[in-house]
Amino acid sequence: MIGYVTLGTNNMQKALAFYDALLAELNAPRFMEGDDFVAWAPGFDKPGLAITQPFDGKPATVGNGVMVALEASSPAEVDRIYKKAIELGATDEGAPGPRQIPGFYAGYFRDLDGNKLNIFHMTMPANS
Repeated sequence: MIGYVTLGTNNMQKALAFYDALLAELNAPRFMEGDDFVAWAPGFDKPGLAITQPFDGKPATVGNGVMVALEASSPAEVDRIYKKAIELGATDEGAPGPRQIPGFYAGYFRDLDGNKLNIFHMTMPANS
């Protein structure tokens, strides 16, 4: 259903370094590039994440209530990706751990431009 999600940036070079390193951890290389737009995905048939400088030339801003969720293959991968994001300069918005929904394990952070992301793993409860 979702092809890719775009986040704005005010510093393309810093954003590229952050997302190149972070998304490499999820085996998601760049798949689309322009002068002011770059997108990563684990394959052409998978949803991707992109960063861009706003087309209107105004500063990029963070959307209130907007968050991008990145899927991990295990809780251990959630821990690893969250730690990598923090090492790359992301800010903590909620350390990895189980959440209110049974089987949902996630860590939350903000990128260098303040965009909110999470890395999560979901397992179905045994009685479903």
